[in-house]
Amino acid sequence: MTLDAGSLQVVRPDRVAPKRKARSKGASAALHATLAVASLIAVFPVFWVLVTSFKPDARAVETTPKLVNESSLDNYTRILSGDKGSFLTWFANSVTIALMTTVVAVFLSATTGYAASRFRFPGKRSLMMSFLVVQMFPFAVLIVPLYNILLTLGLQGQQFGLVLVYCTTAVPFCTYMLKGYFDTVPADIDEAGRVDGLSPFGVFWRLILPLAKPGLAVTAFYAFITAWGEVAFASAFLSAADESKTLAVGLQVFVQQNRTEWGHLAAASILVAIPAVAVFYLVQKFLVAGVASGAVKG
Repeated sequence: MTLDAGSLQVVRPDRVAPKRKARSKGASAALHATLAVASLIAVFPVFWVLVTSFKPDARAVETTPKLVNESSLDNYTRILSGDKGSFLTWFANSVTIALMTTVVAVFLSATTGYAASRFRFPGKRSLMMSFLVVQMFPFAVLIVPLYNILLTLGLQGQQFGLVLVYCTTAVPFCTYMLKGYFDTVPADIDEAGRVDGLSPFGVFWRLILPLAKPGLAVTAFYAFITAWGEVAFASAFLSAADESKTLAVGLQVFVQQNRTEWGHLAAASILVAIPAVAVFYLVQKFLVAGVASGAVKG
């Protein structure tokens, strides 16, 4: 019997993937115990604030603290009814400022990030470098120059002026994040849109933005949190009138010179945290993808 060399096939054994070393029971138990302890450390302060929010001020701080001690909803009732400051007014001011900051910051950073990702223009490198340099300055250094700018523009003490101040912090970071995300979107999509007759802004609005939802969710969340819980700028750039305060500034009424109303302060803190948690819940499915994609290129 003769064998044709062309009919011969070399059969190579399948490459066996190396087996993952099994973790011992002791190592697995130690790992889970470490994770459980770390989770308890992270959750316990929030849990204790929640427990304190139901206690009266006299029972909020004790030498031998108890989990339940004359607990009730009186703190929440008094705060929401207006007995302890204009909480609902502060809440409305914070929502307005945070939403305006989110919209303005996302729009500016999206358009700037797209332009930096797709186009070449004079000063592009200097622009991106200036965004990076701005992030290096602490808030305290920026208060005086920003105050003078708002005073010159006639926006000192107004909500829109505070929105612009927050944008100086949010836009640089959001621009870098979205530029990195736009870099991962193929440029062929832009060319296909132009072939179909779309203008550059039409390509950006109708094709690129729908594909950039994870990146937009991350930047929107960052801009919202930047404006929601900030204290220094809000205290410096808004009037001292009670109806002009935001939530973060309004909480100072519970910290008086001679005593601190811990029960009311804890209840107000829980109410302040609820919108931030709600926004995080809405965008959580986009956060991991958006952060990972935005960190690929810068």
